[in-house]
Amino acid sequence: MVVFDLYNYWVFILLMMIGLYTVIASPNLVKKIIGLSVLQTAIFLFLISLSKVSGGTVPITGPSAELYSNPLPHALVLTAIVVSVSTMAVALAIIINIKLTYGTIEDDEIRKTEGH
Repeated sequence: MVVFDLYNYWVFILLMMIGLYTVIASPNLVKKIIGLSVLQTAIFLFLISLSKVSGGTVPITGPSAELYSNPLPHALVLTAIVVSVSTMAVALAIIINIKLTYGTIEDDEIRKTEGH
């Protein structure tokens, strides 16, 4: 069945919606960071899924290979994973400073103390 052949795209959509919902609905800043991480993971899955070529071989096999998978998206996703981990570490450090300053990590309580 065609629907089950594209299961990784369905997983991408599910992960993207879970991450997006978590970012929008949760007032907790740590949960928002976790939602962003899930959203990034969904995008990584999507990019890897797009780069797969049916019947393709490894590009190292030599010039005799007529059809091969492009290794560039895989390298880009590896770089993006490193960047996302470092960005998450910086975001968590900022959340620690927010907790020390305001005494909470809830978005709505921080807005109340700021007067917005």
